[in-house]
Amino acid sequence: MPPILVIARLTALETSRRKLLLALGVLTLVVIGVSAWGFSKLWDIQTNGGPAPPALVRTTASQLLILVAFMFEAILALSAAIVAAPSISTDLESGLALSMLARPIRRSDFLLGKWLGLAAMLVLYTAVSAWGELLAVEWATGFFPPHPILLVVFIATVGLVLLTLSLALSTRLSGITGAVIALGGYFMAWVGGIVGGIGSALHNDALATAGTISKLLLPTDGLWRGAVWTLEPEALLVTYRSAGPGAAAFPFAAANPPPAPFLAWSALWLLAMLGIALWSFRRREI
Repeated sequence: MPPILVIARLTALETSRRKLLLALGVLTLVVIGVSAWGFSKLWDIQTNGGPAPPALVRTTASQLLILVAFMFEAILALSAAIVAAPSISTDLESGLALSMLARPIRRSDFLLGKWLGLAAMLVLYTAVSAWGELLAVEWATGFFPPHPILLVVFIATVGLVLLTLSLALSTRLSGITGAVIALGGYFMAWVGGIVGGIGSALHNDALATAGTISKLLLPTDGLWRGAVWTLEPEALLVTYRSAGPGAAAFPFAAANPPPAPFLAWSALWLLAMLGIALWSFRRREI
């Protein structure tokens, strides 16, 4: 077995032993169960003295599902940062990395194996939890989003961005410091996206530029807007598009999917950050 896959397997096993997957699994099941019950109560909505029409129930479900998706995304970002931030620094401090690298294992294999193991677990959790929630909402309300696969891709990529950033920081900083920086950047990018949207709505070039810069520095908010777009029915998209740039100020609305240049930049950002992590780890004294 190639060294990268060996390290990836050991990383996945070590993470499992910490019971993180078990904790996330239990929390996810609780959230899916409670949310399914809550979504089923949408049928109790009364309009004009009678039950709400199915179209209104499904539209309301789509908006509530966006809030649930944001909660899952925030949990994923938090988990990615907390797990990845100490992954290299802890092994360096304990001497485990030195004992492993004394064998015929390159530093690049060690770091990429860590990244691959954590990334595989992150993508698996995202896919299972997202589809579980979507199926629960469909059972309760009949609403199913128009782009479920893209939803998983966008949310998983947000997690991969935080994971890769935290791993790069882990080559130089302690775990808690790296996690704080990564999560601070995540929330700053989210706020920056709102500021940029307000700038677009008010035709304020300075604010709009600030929002664009924040998306380029850390593409998590732009990817989140893509996840929002995947959950919105066509009727709402038409409404948001007719509202013009003002819709961009609301972090839970997206009139259009992320543009192709931004998606290309996000992929390049991931590769560049992984390259920075490799460069930093190769030059770290152990």
